[in-house]
Amino acid sequence: MATIDLFSGHADLYAQYRIDYPPELYDFLLSLTGGRQQAWDCATGNGQVASVLSLYFAQVDATDISPQQLEKAVQKPNITYTVCPAEQTPFPDQSFDLITVAQALHWFDIDAFHREVRRVAKSGAVLAEWGYGNAQIDPVIDPVFYHFYEVIIGPYWDSKRKHVDQGYASIPFPFDKVVHQNFTIRRNWDLDRFLNYLRTWSSVQKYIRQHGSDPVLWMADQLKTVWGTSEREVRFPVFLRAGRV
Repeated sequence: MATIDLFSGHADLYAQYRIDYPPELYDFLLSLTGGRQQAWDCATGNGQVASVLSLYFAQVDATDISPQQLEKAVQKPNITYTVCPAEQTPFPDQSFDLITVAQALHWFDIDAFHREVRRVAKSGAVLAEWGYGNAQIDPVIDPVFYHFYEVIIGPYWDSKRKHVDQGYASIPFPFDKVVHQNFTIRRNWDLDRFLNYLRTWSSVQKYIRQHGSDPVLWMADQLKTVWGTSEREVRFPVFLRAGRV
């Protein structure tokens, strides 16, 4: 299966405007994880998850297929970044207490990734896979946003995006003691911050490449009056599944 990389071309934008995850999510993961020696954050992007894990684990290994993304990654003395695919890593057998993959699982060869997880995980280690759904703001803005997502940008999403919309329900998870948990990301953003977040989407970047114009400007025009100049709370629903290897 060919490796899919849809984010190298806008690593700068991704580093500035991609969202992070709530403390409650990490508290939940830590409650499941016994050992704190070594963690692997797979498809780390700019190291958003790895940087948090580094506060709790002696060593964090973070991987991504994009050198451009890793060039912008958060630097910590106990994080080691490696360019490699999720399905084939250089790590020794039985290395990790915790393995995480955030908002990236749907791009993988799932069976091959899970085989690699079984190889590099310690006995009883935890694998956590999660993603987040679409923004929720208010009853006036939300219909405009969903029109943008489904109609204007809809044709430019890779077909694998459907797995995020389905909360990974159709992706196998062949591990033990499986638990599911939901969280909410809450951010107070002005309109400019929200629009730049949209520009991190692979579908928006594909639209720009094909048409030479920025579709987010349509959103800016639609929302500039109703959003106003103040910040608004933007919420993202997070779905997580975890199990023991």
